[in-house]
Amino acid sequence: MPFVRIDALGADSERLDALGRAVHDALVQTIGIPPDDRFQVLVGHDGTHSTLRYDDYLGVRRDHGIVYVAITLRAGRTPDQKRALYRRTAELAHAYAGTEPRNVFITLTENESVDWSLGEGVAQYAPAPDAPDSPGPRGA
Repeated sequence: MPFVRIDALGADSERLDALGRAVHDALVQTIGIPPDDRFQVLVGHDGTHSTLRYDDYLGVRRDHGIVYVAITLRAGRTPDQKRALYRRTAELAHAYAGTEPRNVFITLTENESVDWSLGEGVAQYAPAPDAPDSPGPRGA
């Protein structure tokens, strides 16, 4: 049940959609989330009214094609799975949206099952001890 936020400079709705598909496909392919487990916020910045800032930290030469991807998900992935996710996201962002891999900046934030409510005001992944059994988690 990852929650994804993508911020891209100079991105129209078509590019944002392509970036969203790239991240989602990478999550499905590398960490095994279900294909119907998509929760994303896609934001384009015009560079005037809203913008993104970046530099060449660690020798990566970023430019106006910068894309920030913030993924929140439950803890438990291995370092190798995370590396595969980063690599595949950059590959698919290039293939789907023409974004240079050097411009794909990704952060992962991990949390616990009780940190999620998927609607109805209920912690579906961590029901209260006196709550009736709920269906087991599929993704995240």
